[in-house]
Amino acid sequence: MKSQIVLIRHGITPGNIKKLYYGSTDLPLASEGEKRIRENVEKGIYPFSTEAEYYTSGMLRTDQTLRLIYGNKPREAIHDFRELHFGEFEMKSYQELNSRPEYRDWCNTFEDGTPPPGGESIRDFNIRVQSGLRQMLSRHQLLMLKLRHHEEEAMSICVCHGGVICSILNSIWPEKYQNNFYEWIPGPGYGYILKMKDGIFVDYEKL
Repeated sequence: MKSQIVLIRHGITPGNIKKLYYGSTDLPLASEGEKRIRENVEKGIYPFSTEAEYYTSGMLRTDQTLRLIYGNKPREAIHDFRELHFGEFEMKSYQELNSRPEYRDWCNTFEDGTPPPGGESIRDFNIRVQSGLRQMLSRHQLLMLKLRHHEEEAMSICVCHGGVICSILNSIWPEKYQNNFYEWIPGPGYGYILKMKDGIFVDYEKL
């Protein structure tokens, strides 16, 4: 049986505009973010299914994005899909942090698993995201069973965060960007359709 998982990054926030490190801060969408999501909706870039199930990370910016795209659909929050917690670096820019030795140390050892002061390491983040993915896939399997005699493919749609999407796709296709897995991160309001066959990820396409 074929099915789809749709991952959408939330729209632009004030943190994106100001180029801040932020993840745990519950920012809303900026007016520019709302405008661009509406433009994408008019272009018809987002997939739709009458039987789709909807998820967000439970953060304001993801809930707002889902509502702009799909209306007031019932949704479930998967809190393990929240963005990386940057600790003391949260809501600060490169310019604000660059003179701090602990920031430079963190940049140099980030991929080795060093957390920012008071924050979350990339290893712990990836473990958390994998927990969220297992939660969503278990629900997706139930949806597949429900629709096994329907013509329409099962579709689970999740609005989350750039780092979360990067972590998920890198865990599925680690060979794609071996030297820079951050290339998986889509622009705000964009994402991927992950295609599955018999419960196995087989391909993807960009929104």
